[in-house]
Amino acid sequence: MAEFLANYGFLIVSMVLGALLGLSLYLPLMTGQLSLASPGFYALGGYIAAILSTQVFKVSGGLFPIGLVLLEMLIAGVVSGILGVVVGIPALRLRGIYLAIATIAFVEILRILSLNLDITGGAVGIFGIPQPFQTPLEYLWIALPLLIVSMVILYRLERIRVGRAFTAIREDELAAGAMGIDPTYYKVLAFTLGAILAGVVGALSAHFLNTWNARQGTFDASIVYLTSVLIGGTRTFVGPVLGGMVFTALPEVLRAIADTAGLPLWLAQFLRDGRLIIFGLLIVLGTIFFPQGLVTPDLLKRQRHK
Repeated sequence: MAEFLANYGFLIVSMVLGALLGLSLYLPLMTGQLSLASPGFYALGGYIAAILSTQVFKVSGGLFPIGLVLLEMLIAGVVSGILGVVVGIPALRLRGIYLAIATIAFVEILRILSLNLDITGGAVGIFGIPQPFQTPLEYLWIALPLLIVSMVILYRLERIRVGRAFTAIREDELAAGAMGIDPTYYKVLAFTLGAILAGVVGALSAHFLNTWNARQGTFDASIVYLTSVLIGGTRTFVGPVLGGMVFTALPEVLRAIADTAGLPLWLAQFLRDGRLIIFGLLIVLGTIFFPQGLVTPDLLKRQRHK
């Protein structure tokens, strides 16, 4: 067991972080908003942690204090939340594919800025981000409680007035408005909560990955996170958690299959490099055969009553 955890510790923590990012994308989806801005806030949170830990909170020798990591996560969450409100108010006037395009543009603007600013390290990025733990697996001390707390909050959110307002807007925005629910307020609230979570996860990921650059928040990342949510499930928070974990581990599984002896060279190469093509196919097939994702509220009810 110890050998397994030592070998796969990095992947296990990556799966937990993937689940958290899935939840950050799920929050705006609760109001029916197809937002792809999470990778942008994720990248922003990572840059905040990378800059603070390498240029402001300089620690000579030893491990980076965990308290400062938590402070960076707090700052990243606050900044991402403020930017989420600023971006969300005009962007959420759009609907459907137009909102998705607007959020992709937001992600690209952040990426171009990070490529051209000196403080973000330009195209090279920021290296040598100090580590608060000696092994990757120890990041679970922060990532796992963060995932559990996020799931508990979402569990409660789906059962209180705010969550029911989210659901009402998702099902029929005009009818929700006629019942006295303010769609703009709740859509911006859901968008901002998702931005805060993505920023916090980005701050932790910057330390976990030890380096941070513009590739962390790209359109490719948006597709990966969107796949995890759409295939996992868009009607309950359990779906994005499972989807985020599975699709974070999937590239490693495909790489292991590609290394199988006797596999045709073209197929092995496709399994190694065709990850986005496979994810795109899964989005198409998933939306056709499982429009609400693999994990639905009805499925969870049936499991509870067995």
